[in-house]
Amino acid sequence: MLAQATYIATKIGEAFAILAIAWLLTTLLRQLLRRMSTRYDLAPAFALGLRRGLSTVIYITALLMFLNRVGISGSVVWTTLTGFVAVGAVAFFAAWSVLSNIFCAFLILTTRPFRLYDYIEVLENGDKPGLKGRVVDINFVYTTLQETHANGDDTVLQVPNSQFFQRTTRRWRHEPEWSRVVREQKTAESAEWQDAGGR
Repeated sequence: MLAQATYIATKIGEAFAILAIAWLLTTLLRQLLRRMSTRYDLAPAFALGLRRGLSTVIYITALLMFLNRVGISGSVVWTTLTGFVAVGAVAFFAAWSVLSNIFCAFLILTTRPFRLYDYIEVLENGDKPGLKGRVVDINFVYTTLQETHANGDDTVLQVPNSQFFQRTTRRWRHEPEWSRVVREQKTAESAEWQDAGGR
């Protein structure tokens, strides 16, 4: 009984010693990279990325050694981890289009290539006419464009946000000629109908 307790205590002590050594190594690594950055004028982003990458390797190695010391096989951990990664990869690719549109919506709202109520046109190829209209809504998946037709009909186009980063977008600061002509035609037709009704 005493021998078993001593064995367990030794294993636990070794496991925590591994974690302490990992922490010490990452601290020394941080100090070393700070001195190298000052001495050799390394880019801060490069030094930060290198420190994070090496720290991750150290902690993953320490975690596997820790689990091995407490009696959990590394092969079991590796099998479980690869299974989770495979399921996560399948889910990620299944939802890629939605995630892409959400990320592009964030870029649209921050970089502001166009704003609400701007008149824009999404060119298909070079200067080939494409989808155009007035921006009436921007959400996480679609940007809604309001089209105005010569016959007086108003329709809306829901363009996936990712399309704006795959094609060229033309933006008018003021109401373009094609929209103004259609609006004036609609106004004239409306006035004619009112006159006809008044008679």
